Amino acid sequence: MKFNMGCGLRKKPGYVNVDASPEAQPDEVWDLEVTPWPWPSDCADEVSFIHALEHIGGNPKVFVAIMQELYRICRDGARVVIDVPHPRHDDFLADPTHVRAILPETLQLFDRQLNERWRAEGLSNTPLALYAGVDFHLAERAVVLAEPFASRFDRGELSGHEASDLVRHQYNVARAFHFVLVARKRPTGG
Repeated sequence: MKFNMGCGLRKKPGYVNVDASPEAQPDEVWDLEVTPWPWPSDCADEVSFIHALEHIGGNPKVFVAIMQELYRICRDGARVVIDVPHPRHDDFLADPTHVRAILPETLQLFDRQLNERWRAEGLSNTPLALYAGVDFHLAERAVVLAEPFASRFDRGELSGHEASDLVRHQYNVARAFHFVLVARKRPTGG
């Protein structure tokens, strides 16, 4: 199964389109902050959160529960595609329904291998994968530049290093993040 979580009015053919708002006319009406979710374990091959994950889980316990449910429904190797606004862009700041910034570092907290390495090294990173019993590998990450920076980058007028420096220190340079998580599950059979 493929899920388009928090679909709003952006339905995806071939996906179970899920939203809390009946007005969006999703395939299934469900508030993703309410756990457990109604889908069986290991049923998802792909889950999309396209400009949706930043709208849910403002309470840290609820956000961790969402990640636990996401992990539960994902099969081993399932892809989780996440597009979110960059927290230093007006698109993120202006919307009062945005409750959480999603950064690469946020998602890495749910990577068991990284958590185990941090623990072995005595680092203070919060090992949410170990606490929550999940394991997601951040397989892809990309920054979507806003204009005019995207055009300048495409024309070679702005190097990758210069773009990264601008994104880190200025507002409205990066418009969004694109991430792909991959669920890692250990085999249960013999």
